[in-house]
Amino acid sequence: MQYFSKKLLEWYNPNTRNLPWKQTNDAYKIWLSEVILQQTRVEQGMPYYKIFIQHYPTVRHLAAAPLDDVLKLWEGLGYYSRARNLHKAAQQIVLLHKGNFPNDYAAILALSGIGSYTAAAIASFAFQLPYAVLDGNVFRVLSRVFGIATPIDTPKGKKQFAILAQQILDKKHPDIHNQAIMDLGALVCKPRQPLCNQCPFSTACKALEKDLITKLPVKINKIVKANRFFKYYIIYDNQFVYIQKRENEDIWKGLYEFPYIETTNEISEIEHKIQTKEQSTLNNYIKKLHAEYTPYCYTQTLSHQHIKGSFYEIKLKSLLSPPKGWLCIAKTALKEYAFPKIIRSYLEDRLNYLS
Repeated sequence: MQYFSKKLLEWYNPNTRNLPWKQTNDAYKIWLSEVILQQTRVEQGMPYYKIFIQHYPTVRHLAAAPLDDVLKLWEGLGYYSRARNLHKAAQQIVLLHKGNFPNDYAAILALSGIGSYTAAAIASFAFQLPYAVLDGNVFRVLSRVFGIATPIDTPKGKKQFAILAQQILDKKHPDIHNQAIMDLGALVCKPRQPLCNQCPFSTACKALEKDLITKLPVKINKIVKANRFFKYYIIYDNQFVYIQKRENEDIWKGLYEFPYIETTNEISEIEHKIQTKEQSTLNNYIKKLHAEYTPYCYTQTLSHQHIKGSFYEIKLKSLLSPPKGWLCIAKTALKEYAFPKIIRSYLEDRLNYLS
């Protein structure tokens, strides 16, 4: 086990990926980077990291910010529960820890939205505590180097890899060790076309020896994506437009949207009947849809869902008082609200035409 860490640290060059969160031991900045980079590529996450630091340089600034403002900054990054948990955890730190980021693993783990990986990353990078990180990169490296075929998405596999990761951890330099093994997985032991000739473990790698590189690590639970169809109604006049806030426990909670109905299939708007709780509300404004209401269609793919949105623009001479749950806002203010990516894509194309 000491051999592994020794070879790993000999290989590691901290300047290989010169990332700002690797050049600090500020727990707040490390935490922010880890949350942003969950299910997000570094190239995509970097601009968000920089703008969050600019707007909220400390955890107190983040805790004091309105959630709507945080979600607006997060717009386009996806997985919005991360932003909601980030905001909630910041408030917990202010309330329970007087604004000081906790330096104890258990206390870090207790914060909203923080799991074992993120807690280990913060504990080791910020406070040099001996906790091994275990993310997709680490799973891949360990599975291949040690030839482990136990599925990584099972309780047995997670436990087995967690024990191994902790056993090989350099307890004196846990921060450097964790950075190194993640860099190895990201830069060398890649999911496809790994650079085995550049790997410090090429002579000891069980997967390379047995020609199992493409077969490891093993996952058994394949994600089946559901199809969802949203019919959005952009009801507007010369100055104003209706929107509403998503409050239900579903995708995009806390973001804004246009009034909509969800259908079970992709039938045309002329064919389907409105049979939802929004029926009476929508019928106050849409007495009858005609063929000239040609929708603008956009799609978005989430981790477990394919979303197709059809956008129907309905211009009225003037808007009445908004129904309960609807907001009547100036069209020029649409840029100030946080929308799901699919709606933002529509607005980028059509906002100038809603006149």
